[in-house]
Amino acid sequence: MTDDEVLRQTRHWLEKAVIGLNLCPFAKAVYVKNQVRLVVSHARHADDLLEELDRELDLLVTTPADEIDTTLLIHPTLFDDFLDFNDFLEVAEGVVDEHELEGVVQLASFHPKFQFDGTGLDDIGNYSNRAPFAMLHLLREDSVERAVAAFPDADAIFERNIQTLQRLGLEGWETLTRC
Repeated sequence: MTDDEVLRQTRHWLEKAVIGLNLCPFAKAVYVKNQVRLVVSHARHADDLLEELDRELDLLVTTPADEIDTTLLIHPTLFDDFLDFNDFLEVAEGVVDEHELEGVVQLASFHPKFQFDGTGLDDIGNYSNRAPFAMLHLLREDSVERAVAAFPDADAIFERNIQTLQRLGLEGWETLTRC
């Protein structure tokens, strides 16, 4: 798959699911301002991806937020298995700590087979974190704090997302996210 195809599918997911369903009420503002950096990784091993994460963390914190507010580090082939990806996230969090960026940058994750602990594989709630590819989402903590402060009842976002996804259903999700 080419980088252009990976980016096309990622943008489609962002526009139709994340923004279109308002799963993240903060995403639209930075997306329309072109402040979301999309990076396709070609890492062949987890160690290579960690080096890319190093570079992206450095770039994010040294670039003004009005140029890059958030980064999606997309890996279309390395982590087919969600449990392997989930294990990798612990190591990735360690990279954030090594950069002394705890409280500055937070990591979120997306995966085509994302599954919350204690849920069934096809539980519709899992789809709030399902994406076409494994992704590390690098978020500036201060941007998240400003967005949450401006959003009434930010704690209700997760519950609202579950209700939205339940109304949509699995068939509706598949239709919506099909490119």
